[in-house]
Amino acid sequence: MLVAGLSFAVLAALVHVFIFYLKSIAWTTARARAVFGMTEAEAAATRVLAFNQGFYNLFLAVAVLVGVVLAAAGTTTVGITLVLTGAASMAAAALVLAVSSPDRAGTAAKQELLPALAVALTVVGLIA
Repeated sequence: MLVAGLSFAVLAALVHVFIFYLKSIAWTTARARAVFGMTEAEAAATRVLAFNQGFYNLFLAVAVLVGVVLAAAGTTTVGITLVLTGAASMAAAALVLAVSSPDRAGTAAKQELLPALAVALTVVGLIA
């Protein structure tokens, strides 16, 4: 189970790297606007906020990836701590999105699934 949890953590991190790209690099492009349902004017008005928020996504992804590498290398306590902290933060942020913007519940569910599975499977793997 631990390997499955860490695998889902890597997938969640990769999704967050992609979200970083959309928010911090491609925010005003047609693709990013389509993903987030924005007009050109809305994207321009929120560019600085999105840029900053994208880095939060990137930093969570880096923490999870470093945690997976450390856990695989035998530094289990530190590695699993990073994985659980990063993945749980990803899942919690998706929950905040779902609660604060019910019209984006589908988006929140997509963001929540991988990190929630990572947390659950990692914890089960530690207990088993």
